[in-house]
Amino acid sequence: MAWVAGAVGPIGAAAAEPDVAVNFQEKIKPLLVKYCYDCHADGVNKGQVAFDGLKTAGDMLSRHDMWFAALKSVRAGIMPPLEEGAGRPSAEEIAALTQWIKFEALDLNATASDPGKVTVRRLNRAEYRNTINDLMGIEFNSEVEFPPDDAGDGFDNMGEVLTISPLLLEKYLQAAEVIVERAVPKVSRVMPNQTATGREFRGSEGGGTGERMLVTKPAKVAHSFRVAQTETYGLEAELEIRGSFDFDPGQGTLIAWVDGEEWFREDVAWQEKKILSRVREVQWDAGAHAVQFEIIPREREASASVPAARTQSVPGATSVIVRVASVQVKGPLKPEHWTTPEGYARFFPRGPASTETAARAAYARELLGDFAARAYRRPVDSAHVARLVGIASDTYSQPGHTFEKGIGRAIMAILASPRFLFRIESPVEGTAAYAHADEYALASRLSYFLWSTMPDAELTGLAAKGQLRRELPAQVTRMMADRKVQAFVKNFTGQWLQVRDVESVPINARAVLGVSATRNRDGSRVEFDGATRRAMRSETEMTFSHVLSEDRSALELIDGDYTFLNERLATHYGVPDVTGDRLRLVKLPAGSPRGGILTHGAVLTVTSNPTRTSPVKRGLFVLENILGTPPPPAPPDVPALEDAAKGFGGREPKLSEMLAVHRENKLCNSCHERMDPLGLAFENFTALGTWRETEAGQTIEVAGRLVTGERFASVSELKRILTHERRFDYYRCLTEKLLTYALGRGLTYRDTDTVDRIVDALEREGGRMSVLVNGVINSVPFQTLRRGNSALTSLSF
Repeated sequence: MAWVAGAVGPIGAAAAEPDVAVNFQEKIKPLLVKYCYDCHADGVNKGQVAFDGLKTAGDMLSRHDMWFAALKSVRAGIMPPLEEGAGRPSAEEIAALTQWIKFEALDLNATASDPGKVTVRRLNRAEYRNTINDLMGIEFNSEVEFPPDDAGDGFDNMGEVLTISPLLLEKYLQAAEVIVERAVPKVSRVMPNQTATGREFRGSEGGGTGERMLVTKPAKVAHSFRVAQTETYGLEAELEIRGSFDFDPGQGTLIAWVDGEEWFREDVAWQEKKILSRVREVQWDAGAHAVQFEIIPREREASASVPAARTQSVPGATSVIVRVASVQVKGPLKPEHWTTPEGYARFFPRGPASTETAARAAYARELLGDFAARAYRRPVDSAHVARLVGIASDTYSQPGHTFEKGIGRAIMAILASPRFLFRIESPVEGTAAYAHADEYALASRLSYFLWSTMPDAELTGLAAKGQLRRELPAQVTRMMADRKVQAFVKNFTGQWLQVRDVESVPINARAVLGVSATRNRDGSRVEFDGATRRAMRSETEMTFSHVLSEDRSALELIDGDYTFLNERLATHYGVPDVTGDRLRLVKLPAGSPRGGILTHGAVLTVTSNPTRTSPVKRGLFVLENILGTPPPPAPPDVPALEDAAKGFGGREPKLSEMLAVHRENKLCNSCHERMDPLGLAFENFTALGTWRETEAGQTIEVAGRLVTGERFASVSELKRILTHERRFDYYRCLTEKLLTYALGRGLTYRDTDTVDRIVDALEREGGRMSVLVNGVINSVPFQTLRRGNSALTSLSF
């Protein structure tokens, strides 16, 4: 596979301005009269559009929204509407209208170098988590700690919606403190420490662990600690006695042994969560040393207050349990044997600081300057570094505080800074209104697009040398081969196809299938638990990743002869001969309707209602996310679909029958004639993604005709239409989605030519994914920015 970047759009000058009015009268108005005036002229203005009201060039040039909508509708075949006996524009006529709208009505040549306005982008939760992981070396669960990000244009990385509320600001400050506390060492040397939990204490002959020892059953569990020096060590043990809510008479003796010598013994009886802590010093030779815990059960005699029946200990029935919480071996205790803390070299690569004041300050400048440059994704001015050094010095200069703690305090300030939380960008030097983004901004755009995280050392190093743009093809190839590209796969597909919702969308399996139909054809039970939902999401992600990494055609995402299954998901789908828990590529049987993302369980489930399928949701999904032609919002007071069921004389109608009645309402017809055929094509799939042949006791009919005229008899034929006759719509929609995700802003009419250039390249190259990704990366809006676009560049901190 070759991920070779090539520009798809110039950053250059506009062509000579055409005579818009003359060209309109001579070339365009005859087309409008022929195909559009019946609905949009002579007193008729459907959709509030009347073309005969455009009297002057000024009228025409001021209606960008109208011409942009007209362009999308004509190219998608929605307008003029398909009617019996009515003509349709030829390919040449559509091309002429397209050129006139793009370069005269919308004047795209004049804005060819304008990358559009991008609101400065805050790191969303996924980007924050990944950046902290790469920068600090720890996992931070931002999904739990931060409130959900708002979404715009279908994605949660849109600059305009990534605001900071007072609550989120407080969360960022708290997060910075927690992250530094966990990641940055506070001292330069620590006592070595080995810790073992109950699971690591194993019983003799494989019987049990220290996680759960019954006091009524003899047990011995042990763990071996290995030490390197013959020295004095500290030994700390913590155990927990657990009892149920009800009293239990079980009793026993707990004995701890160290290298075969008794350390301590304790009588154990019913008591809820009693903690036993013991500490001692041991003199150990270098080598292995065993710590062992033993349980010896003990019977009790009956008393007047406790009947004999309640004093009998029944092995295995008692609820009195001893658990080894932890055993720690600390040392050697002498400081000369202590070691550097874990992660120390990440933050203090040259070791501990000097005790001399000037040398400590110089080391702090070096450390904080380098760290801030990595955190801010660009060089940091000396004045800013000096302020950071001041924060560190104010802390480490205090009695009892270490140099490391002072550096940690300054890092906390960095993590709470707008320069870290926002992706601040700068243009190259010059005075032009539109300019290339500087190489540091380009590095960030690349890394957050393809990896959802900060640039690595190689990207940053090339940016520092001014060589990143020159080395862009090689870097894109390298980044696409890195495992971090899976973040792009997960985040883009999860939102474009909504599959990240499959793990939480409410679905009532019994209501969907009926109590008597909750088993597969082979008799196995239909499971729709968390494991099945996760497998569904992974199926879609792995399919997209496969097409991406193998540089296959984007058309395979819609219509392929394979998918990714494990045994659980294959059983759910009724696909034979798949075993094991690992998802793998499976060649589908001939004639299977399963190939392609539209018939993946995740997509079918998130486009359903909790108790039944929803042809409306599924049709709308295809219009919005595959064809890029969403209908207008539904008008107010539209009757519920279920109201249509009243006219069937008590018989339970199929959804297709209710939709047919619903479409008789003029308010509903124009949108539903576009959505319903698409959605009904998937009616053989339940809300769980399983296959069915009947609904309400009747055979399901999925044949239909698209609003653009193509007819199909099955979902497989529909997918072929989408990848053949309507492939340009799909290419355009996918390009728009990816460009929106990459830029962090919604697209406008000014982006039309950028999208068209990428679509044309996809058509020439058979839809290869590398053409799509490189088309986005090399586009004008990705490579350039408006001078002064980043409002935070002047902030002092």
